[in-house]
Amino acid sequence: MNFGTTEIILIVAVLFLLFGATRLPQLAKSLGQSRKAFKEGMREAEEEEEAERAKLASPAAPQVTAMSDEALAEEMRRRSEAKQS
Repeated sequence: MNFGTTEIILIVAVLFLLFGATRLPQLAKSLGQSRKAFKEGMREAEEEEEAERAKLASPAAPQVTAMSDEALAEEMRRRSEAKQS
């Protein structure tokens, strides 16, 4: 949906009538601050999610659910031998 020059001028005129020339800069500033805060919150949420993934996906320990029964038994045998040594 593309807006032409006429539609943009009409929208700006309606905004001036609704809010007045003195309130529009305040409105634009608050919208900008809200957008910045939203982006910051999204960035923090992504960082927390990534940290949680890194914490859960430890490469040192094999994933039990991805292992076959034989591989699981072999891993248990290897660990018990390592403890006894």
